[in-house]
Amino acid sequence: MSDVHQLMQDIGRAAVAAAAQLALADTAVKNRALLAAAAALRARRAQILAANAADMDSARAAQLSGALLDRLQLDEQRVEAMAKGLEEIAVLADPIGGVSAEWSRPNGLRIQRVRVPLGVIGIIYESRPNVTADAGALCLKSGNAAILRGGSESGRSSAAIHACLLTGLDAAMLPAGCIQLVPTADRAAVGEMLGGMRDFIDVLVPRGGKSLVARVQAEARVPVIGHLEGNCHVYVDRDADAQMARTILLNSKLRRTGVCGAAETLLIDRAAAPALAQSLIAALLDAGCEVRADEGVRALCSDARIRSATEEDWRTEFLDAIIAVRLVDGVDGAIAHIAAYGSSHTESIVTANAATAERFLAQVDSAIVLHNASTQFADGGEFGMGAEIGISTDRFHARGPVGVEQLTSYKYVVRGSGQIRPG
Repeated sequence: MSDVHQLMQDIGRAAVAAAAQLALADTAVKNRALLAAAAALRARRAQILAANAADMDSARAAQLSGALLDRLQLDEQRVEAMAKGLEEIAVLADPIGGVSAEWSRPNGLRIQRVRVPLGVIGIIYESRPNVTADAGALCLKSGNAAILRGGSESGRSSAAIHACLLTGLDAAMLPAGCIQLVPTADRAAVGEMLGGMRDFIDVLVPRGGKSLVARVQAEARVPVIGHLEGNCHVYVDRDADAQMARTILLNSKLRRTGVCGAAETLLIDRAAAPALAQSLIAALLDAGCEVRADEGVRALCSDARIRSATEEDWRTEFLDAIIAVRLVDGVDGAIAHIAAYGSSHTESIVTANAATAERFLAQVDSAIVLHNASTQFADGGEFGMGAEIGISTDRFHARGPVGVEQLTSYKYVVRGSGQIRPG
């Protein structure tokens, strides 16, 4: 039996034991742990940033991409955001024990559908050390034990953040097994979580690049909540306000290019060209964004900086200051393009026409659809969830931002007075 196998088995047993206790924990106890962890994040900010600086140095030496470096980097604002996220999760309603439906049968049986935790949740993630805080806190509030396996590139940062979560658990007298960080960078640990821990892990959540998520979805022996990629679109309609469209587009694409909610394709209503197309593309180019456009756009805009788009560009999550641009035949053309090339993540329409907007919102089959708002609002914190484990593009069990409520299941509680079922 390998050392990694034994390590992961021990982690699994501790998680199962902790989950049994956590499922029955009072809301006040869980909130005490979250608030104490938030205080620890602030108190140890210097240590967290020092650990992150060491991770960043190693990542640069390893020549990680700009998108991964952006996800990895912490600063005072991002540490503060983690602390605030924990405090926001603490004030959320506790879903556990909540009755979502109840009714009585003619025979006198009283039936309730009651929210319960999923159990033990394994989270496998790359680069983003903030996932350590977000995932640990969301699992705690929803009564689930968490097994966190971060990437080796963020190992020091994740360990420093995890220490703050342990401080919170200790303050609330909850077992350390409630939130465990896998203490090895050995890739065999991931293999164990995928195939060797069915007796312990109830659900897996991957958060990282396409290859990681694809591997988890292909090899996992337990249910998976995840998404493959965020190929997000902004559609600018003929009835769009030009200034609003420009502002939303630049924010959607360039606020942070390495997040999954960043826009990767701009679709422009052919009826709005050429003036609107020229204005939007000039704004992108002047902001330092590479533009890859179809023949229609290039015919309208003579700027030599515009590159020719390929078929693959429509399917690509660039995670960089690059955007693909295409003319489409109105809202129907936009809907058809998204259906053909999108990843069911996040799409936005910019228009002053309410009927057109409602058509887009109803017919686009993505986890998040927006009207006159940036795609970068695809975030659990922005949805009022405090934080998220990720944006799910699944059609079940959860879709969109995965927060506290999405990390629960339910059971039926039936109360009788001696009823038996007749033969």
